[in-house]
Amino acid sequence: MTRSAFMTPSAPNRVWDVERIRKDFPALHQQVHGKPLVYLDNAATSQKPQAVIDALVAYYTFDNSNVHRGVHLLSERATEAYEGARARIQRHLNAASPREIVFIRQATEGINLVMASYGRRFVGAGDEIVISAIEHHANIVPWQMLCEEKGARLRVVPIDDRGDLLMEEYARLLGPRTKLVAITQVSNALGTVTPIKDIIGLAHQQDIPVLIDGAQAVPHQPVDVRDLDCDFYVFSGHKAYGPTGIGVLYGKEQWLERMPPFQGGGDMIKSVTFEKTIYNELPYKFEAGTPHIAGAIGLAAGLEYIAGLGLEQIRDYEHELLAYGTELLSAISRVRLIGTARHKGAVLSFVLDGVHAHDLGTILDQQGVAVRAGHHCAMPVMQRFGVPATARASMAFYNTRGEVETLAAAIERAREIFS
Repeated sequence: MTRSAFMTPSAPNRVWDVERIRKDFPALHQQVHGKPLVYLDNAATSQKPQAVIDALVAYYTFDNSNVHRGVHLLSERATEAYEGARARIQRHLNAASPREIVFIRQATEGINLVMASYGRRFVGAGDEIVISAIEHHANIVPWQMLCEEKGARLRVVPIDDRGDLLMEEYARLLGPRTKLVAITQVSNALGTVTPIKDIIGLAHQQDIPVLIDGAQAVPHQPVDVRDLDCDFYVFSGHKAYGPTGIGVLYGKEQWLERMPPFQGGGDMIKSVTFEKTIYNELPYKFEAGTPHIAGAIGLAAGLEYIAGLGLEQIRDYEHELLAYGTELLSAISRVRLIGTARHKGAVLSFVLDGVHAHDLGTILDQQGVAVRAGHHCAMPVMQRFGVPATARASMAFYNTRGEVETLAAAIERAREIFS
C-alpha cells in the first residue's frame, strides 16, 4: 500500500458492486440473535463463495477418487482436477513452475515443514533465525523448537509504538550466523503491512534465505513470488475463501531439491525396498499420503473467484473500509486502537478502556457483529502494547460501509452498558 491507512476516507468505490458480490456468499445472509449477521472475523477465516461450495460438491458427487494411483476414469478426473488446482495456484503466485507448489494443511504446517526440512539440515549450533515482534505463534514456536534442538538463537526485530518494524534494527540483526529470516507480510493482530521487498533485499545481500508468512496477504492483495524474490512463501486456504485444512508452501526449486522430505509414506516415493527408499520428484517429495484433494480444488476455485474480482480492486476497496472504520472508532470515547502502522491491511484491533476484550466481543455478538477477541495467537504483540487482549474487526471485500457503522454503533452500545 502506498497510501496512509489514516487518510481522510474518500467516497465509496463506485465500480465495486458489493451488494452483488454479497449474493455469492450464502453464509452472509442469516441472522444471529435476531440481528443480521455482520461478519468481521475474516482474519481468522473467510466465508466461502458459492463457486467454492459448488466445486467441493462437484468433486464429491462425480469425481471422488484417489489421485495419481488409479487407472480408472474417476481417478484420472480427480488427478486432472488436483493437478489443475496446483497449476492455478502457480499462476496466482506467479511461481516459475508447479514443482514449486506444495500442498499442505495450512500456513502453520508450511512453516513447520521448512523448519524441519530446511532448518534441521542447514541450521547448527550458534546459528541465528530472525523473526519479528509481530509474528503469529505459528511463526515463532517452530523456530523456538529448532533453536532449542540445535543450540541456535532466535533474534527478534522490534517494533515502534505504531506497530511498524524498526528496519534499522532489522539490518543490524543480519550477519554471518543468520541462516533464515522468517517474517509476516501482514500482521494478523495489528494489520501492519511490512516492507517485505526491503526485508528480502537486505537479507539476500548476505545470501540469507527468506520465508514469508502470507496468510493475511494472499486474500487481500496481489502476490508475485518472483517479483518478491522470496525463497519460501506460505498461506492458508481457509483465509483465502477456500476450504479449511488446505494450504500452500511455495519454495524455490533450488531449495526444495536440497531439502529432505518432511514426512514418509505413500506418493512421496519412487521406489521402496527394505534396504533403500528413492524419493519422488518435486513437489510430491513433500506430499506424503492421500492429500486433501477436494481442498486443493476448492482453494483453486476460491483464488479464481478473487482473481475475477481483481486483487488491486479488492485492496483498494478494503482500504476504504479500513479508513472509514478508523475514523468511526477513533471518535468513540474510551476506544483505543492498537496498531496504527503507516501501511495497514483491513484490520482494526481495539480495546474499550475498563472492559475486557472477551466481554466486549460478547456484547458485539449480541448485536449481530462477529469479531475476534483475545490475543490472536500473537501474545508477544499484546505484551508489547501492555494489554491482555484486543477485540479485532477484520474486513473483507464483501463487507459494507453500513456494516462498519453497525460495528461502531455496537461498540457505543457496549460503552453504555459498561459505563
